[in-house]
Formats: sequence, structure tokens, C-alpha cells
Amino acid sequence: MASVRTPLLSDRLAVREPPPGRAVMRQRWSRLLFLHWPVPAETLQSKLPPGLHVDTHDGVAWLGIVPFYMERIRPVALPPVPGVSWFLELNIRTYVHDDDGTPGIWFFSLDCNQPLAVEVARRFFHLPYQHALMSAEESNGRVRYHCQRETDGAQDAVFNYEICHTGSPADPDTLEFFLAERYLLYSVTADGSLFTGRVHHPPYRLAPVDCDEWSVEPARLDGLDLPETPPASILGAETMDVRIFPLMKKRPSR
Repeated sequence: MASVRTPLLSDRLAVREPPPGRAVMRQRWSRLLFLHWPVPAETLQSKLPPGLHVDTHDGVAWLGIVPFYMERIRPVALPPVPGVSWFLELNIRTYVHDDDGTPGIWFFSLDCNQPLAVEVARRFFHLPYQHALMSAEESNGRVRYHCQRETDGAQDAVFNYEICHTGSPADPDTLEFFLAERYLLYSVTADGSLFTGRVHHPPYRLAPVDCDEWSVEPARLDGLDLPETPPASILGAETMDVRIFPLMKKRPSR
């Protein structure tokens, strides 16, 4: 059995550097809302594939609900396409590492209102994208965001929030850094093969958020119980231009 190494701060900083090779896609993320609750690590560990381990901050594991806007999505060499390159996404996520201590994100689900994006992400990135009815309206800087997954029994999840100012990068080794500064995702195929995907962008400029309405409905649909109490961490970020790199099959641990 391979030994498991816990991520060091140097590991968390290293994944912020641009990965080797060329990006395959460009995206813009905006109006990001990061809602997080502490969750027992053993609850999350039981839902992870072999080879991944729950990542913790000061011994605490976290589950996040992150709604945001996806904009200008396109392959690197092509322009955005109206009606295809702009949509909404909401993901349910936790934080993990592999046996070598490489920190990343594990997505339990990613709701999306662009059918083509759902099918592409499922097929080429092995991610659990879900079709959803979604909308977002803005008034005086305030966002009212709706998400209802297209599955039996799903209810409308509503988020009402305003990002208070432009924000600033999180200091390393803080909870804010741990929750937001994630540049690697893990995904798994039907045969159990583990893959990694990298992104690159400047550090998030994290800001306080006035959020007076939220929902744990998307997590409930994933079989994850969250309390109806307010999130323990509420953060926001405005606009981020992102480069997406090819998915890579994970090599055996060292």
C-alpha cells in the first residue's frame, strides 16, 4: 500500500504556477460566490474514489457550493460563439489530495444550463455535469441566481448576493486561500482511472459578500447533508480570465 503524504504549503503554491504544455481552452468566470460549510472528513472520504484523500485545514474538511457565470468559453484558437459560450454553472465540491500530496478539487456535481457544455464536459473531462434550469438577474450590483437540476424531486435553489468590493488575494496558509486557491481538479472514468486537469489564472481577489439567501438543495441532490444554518465561510470574486489545460491520466504515486 502506498504511503500518503499530506500537502505542504509549498505544494499548494506550486499548483498555482502555469503547467507545462499549451492551454486548450479559454474561459472567463465572473460573479463567483463561494459558500462553505465544515463537514466530517469521514463523510466525504466515503464518497471519494480510491487514490484520493480528504484535504483539511486545521483538521477541518469543507464542502462548498459555488454558483457563478461562465463567459467567453471557447477553444484557444477560436472566438466565442453567441448562444454557446455564455452560460451559468453551479458546482458542489470538496478538497482532496492524492497519495503524493498534490492538492485539488473533487466535484460531486456541476449544474449547467448549456446542454452542449454538459455533454462535452462529461465526455472529454469525465466530470459529473448535470442539466439544469438556471437564470440570473442583476439589479444595482446584486445578483439573484436560480438553479433547478433537471431530475425528479429537485427544487429551485436560490442565491441572492452582492460582492461588496473588488477584494484582494488571500494570504497563503489562511482558510480563504485553502478554499479558493485551487488550480487542479481530479476526475475518474467508469473503469476507475483517475485523471487530473489543470487551470491557470491570477490569484482570486476575494471579497466579502452580502448574501441574504442561499440553498443547500444542490448538495442534497448529491446525497450530502448540510445544515440549514448559514455557511461558515462566504466569499466572492468578480471576474477571472482562465486558461484550461488538457486532462491527463494520473501516473502511479511515487
